[in-house]
Amino acid sequence: MSIVAEAPNYLQVFSDGSVKRFAPEVAPTSEESSGGYKSKDVIIDLPKAITGRIFLPDIPGPCTSSLPVLVYFHGGGFCIGSTTWLGYHHFLGDFSVVSHSIVLSVDYRLAPEHRLPIAYDDCYSSLEWLCSQVSNEPWLKQADISRVFLSGDSAGGNIVHQVAIKAMRKETLRVKVKGLLLMHTFFGSEERTEKERADGATGYVAMNDMFWKLSVPDGSNRDYFGCNFEKQEVSEAKWREFPTVTVYVAGLDFLKERGVMYAKFLQRKEVKRVKLVETENKSHVFHVFHPKSEATCSLQRQMSEFIKNN
Repeated sequence: MSIVAEAPNYLQVFSDGSVKRFAPEVAPTSEESSGGYKSKDVIIDLPKAITGRIFLPDIPGPCTSSLPVLVYFHGGGFCIGSTTWLGYHHFLGDFSVVSHSIVLSVDYRLAPEHRLPIAYDDCYSSLEWLCSQVSNEPWLKQADISRVFLSGDSAGGNIVHQVAIKAMRKETLRVKVKGLLLMHTFFGSEERTEKERADGATGYVAMNDMFWKLSVPDGSNRDYFGCNFEKQEVSEAKWREFPTVTVYVAGLDFLKERGVMYAKFLQRKEVKRVKLVETENKSHVFHVFHPKSEATCSLQRQMSEFIKNN
């Protein structure tokens, strides 16, 4: 049995189809306040093993005011990652405090065992769960489902795009998606970009290609609609109904170019409000690797301002 695909220190895929993942340090939940928030894990869909982690900020005074909800999808090339990872836990817990919002972070099923569009469907189901539980789950009693925001990094940012489209098409969904916050988003295409063709890009391109090969449906390529946003079948009228979007890119991130292309694509589609924000001299998902850094704190303040204004 040989290794056929590998992301060192994170993932090995073997010739018999088995998968081995190496998780970094994980964070336990605490239903007692710690750092200005408390957290607990919830089951979104037991048969499908979809779970979530809720972060609830400490709000002084009587618990009568409603709070916006941020639904977050982690990154990891659709193949790795978890809301339990220490970096995500600290980033999202601290964000709930800064933004005075309830955060629901979703653990969806991973590829290659569960190829796209399963991650999209799993994450969309978290919105349906939110609707069904807002009256039953004590930690959601202050949740304002008319002010729901979708966010995610890398592959999670890609998922935000797809879940937003599905939510826009489902007129019966009680959740109102007010805005999207996509960070360091993972997109691709069969056609290489200028940066992907440049000297020194080979290693980055090979790693991205590996994750796409493991994630897209069998028989598909990088022009699959989930990879190449240009291939998405959405009417011009529907694009104009798309929520307000902020696209966050990092100056040293190899995926920065794709993020800029995505923002320009939405602007061409006449999405009502699209903003591009760059964090200079920072790398891919720096907020996960350095959740307590000043750059991460600045990102949290920017995201909080977006929620406040929408």
